[in-house]
This record gives sequence, structure tokens and C-alpha cells, in this order.
Amino acid sequence: MSNDLANALLQACQKHGIMLATAESCTGGMIIAALTDIAGSSAVVERGFITYSNEAKMDMLGVSSATLDAHGAVSRETAIEMAKGALANSRAGLSLAVTGIAGPGGGSAKKPVGLVWFGVGLKGETVMAEHRLFADKGRDFIRRETVRHALQLGLDALGRHQDSGAAP
Repeated sequence: MSNDLANALLQACQKHGIMLATAESCTGGMIIAALTDIAGSSAVVERGFITYSNEAKMDMLGVSSATLDAHGAVSRETAIEMAKGALANSRAGLSLAVTGIAGPGGGSAKKPVGLVWFGVGLKGETVMAEHRLFADKGRDFIRRETVRHALQLGLDALGRHQDSGAAP
């Protein structure tokens, strides 16, 4: 399913003339890998930021230490700053950001294993953020579902972009 979504997203980006960048924490590059596994992806894939540590989020994407201190790495605010940073530090017009707790450990009552925040940025538009709480069916399951959902969010964003008649 991720392969079909990745293909559809690449085609949508190409149709809109938009380059794509990812900012990944809990997936460790799985989104960019799903995209670049497809021949011809270099026409629209600009780059991927693998920002597993807080330091990487700050250094590579400009996520503020104040945001990380106040809200943590797994938060709406961090996902938004990651998506914004991917746009600001690339030639991309679309960014997909993910930060979450894939487990098996690391969860808490407030932020359980399976919690993932997504940020989706389109240049010139407000960054959208949402979260999902995936079933704790293991690290691989959570990461695969995160990839699938991020790709779908990218497609949805481009669909809204097309519907609004906005220029890329």
C-alpha cells in the first residue's frame, strides 16, 4: 500500500511542479526511502532530513530549544517547526514531518507508544499538524503506519492545494 501511495504522491508532486522534502524522526528515513525506491523519484524528491535527536532537529531544521523544552520532541509544535524547517532549508514546495514514539519503550501516560505527530507544509501556506495514536502492535507496525499516513497526508495537501487554485 505504501508503494502505491508513494507513487501517487510522486505523480501529484510532478503534476504540480512541486519538489518534496521530508523531516523524519521516528521513521528514521523510511518515508524518503519509500519515495526513492521508485525509479524517477529524483524528478520531485529534493531531500530528506533524518533528525532523530533533538540536536539534529535544532541544527538541521531550526526547531527551537524553547519548543523542545516546553512541549517535547513528540508534539504538535515540534512537528510544525520540523515541517517549516524542511521547507526553509530546501528547494521543496511540500514537506512531510513526523515525530513520535515507535516503542517498544519510551512511552508515558501523556505520550504513549504509538503516538505520532505529523506536520505538512506547503510553501506559502499555513503548516497543518495532526496526530495519530497507532495501536501498539510493535515498532515495525507503528513505523510502517506512520509512513503510510504521512504519504496520504501529502496527497491530501496537494489535493487541497489543487482545489484552492493556488499556484505552486
